[in-house]
Amino acid sequence: MEFEDILYEPRNGVAWIIINRPDRMNAFRGQTCDELIKAINHAGYDKKIGAIVLAGAGDRAFCTGGDQSAHDGNYDGRGTIGLPMEEMHDAIRNVPKPVIARVQGYAIGGGNVLCTICDLTICSEKAIFGQVGPKMGSVDPGYGTAFLARIVGEKKAREIWYMCRRYTGAEAVAMGLANACVAHDELDEEVQRWGEELCERSPTALAIAKRSFNMDTAHQSGIAGMGMYALKLYYDTEESREGVAALTEKRKPNFRKYAK
Repeated sequence: MEFEDILYEPRNGVAWIIINRPDRMNAFRGQTCDELIKAINHAGYDKKIGAIVLAGAGDRAFCTGGDQSAHDGNYDGRGTIGLPMEEMHDAIRNVPKPVIARVQGYAIGGGNVLCTICDLTICSEKAIFGQVGPKMGSVDPGYGTAFLARIVGEKKAREIWYMCRRYTGAEAVAMGLANACVAHDELDEEVQRWGEELCERSPTALAIAKRSFNMDTAHQSGIAGMGMYALKLYYDTEESREGVAALTEKRKPNFRKYAK
C-alpha cells in the first residue's frame, strides 16, 4: 500500500503504522485519518499480522491531534467536523487485534485520545501526555472524555481535561494511561517485543477478549457520535474560533468575552 501521510511497515508479524508528519508534530489532517483507517483495517484482517503498533515519526511527538493549520471552524476532510474521528476511533477499537500506542514524545490533544483508545500504550521516559482542548477552543466529547474516565478514574480524567496539565511517562503509568515506560533508546525494541509476544497468543482468543472488553463500553460510540455534532456547533461559535485566532496570533486567548 502507498500512502502520503503515514508509513506502513510489517515487522515480523507486527504491523507498524507510523504517522509521518514530523514537521507538524504528527498532527493529523483529513487525509491522515483516511490513511490510518485504511491501514488499521488492512492490518487488522491480514492473517500474517498478529499485532498493530500505532506510532509517530521523529523524536518530538507521537501525535498532537488535529492539524490546526487545516482548521478554521472546520477541518479539511470528511466527517461531522471535517475529520472522520468516530470512524478512526472505531477502527482502533473494532479490529480483532491488539493495537499498541508507541509514545516517544508529545501525546497531546487528539494524540492523547489515541493513546486512551489503543489496547496498550508503551512510552519512553521522554513522553509527555496531556490535553489542550479547553485552552484551544476544542474538546473531545466522546472516547477522549467518557472512556478516559474508565481508564484513569473520574477525578483524574476531569483534572486532565479541566486543567490541561502535562504528565510524564512515569505519571501516565501510575494513573493507568500507559502500561510501561522505558528508556528512550529502548522504546522500539520494547514495543516490538510486546508485539511479537502477542503474535504467540491465540488470535481468536485475543479477538474475543478484545470484543468482550469493548462490549462494556460500546455505548460510548453513541456518545461520541452525538458529541461530534455538538462539537461541530461549538466550532461555529466565536468562542471556539478565539482559540485558533490566539494560537495564530501567538497570544493568550480571551474566551470569557464570548460567554453568554
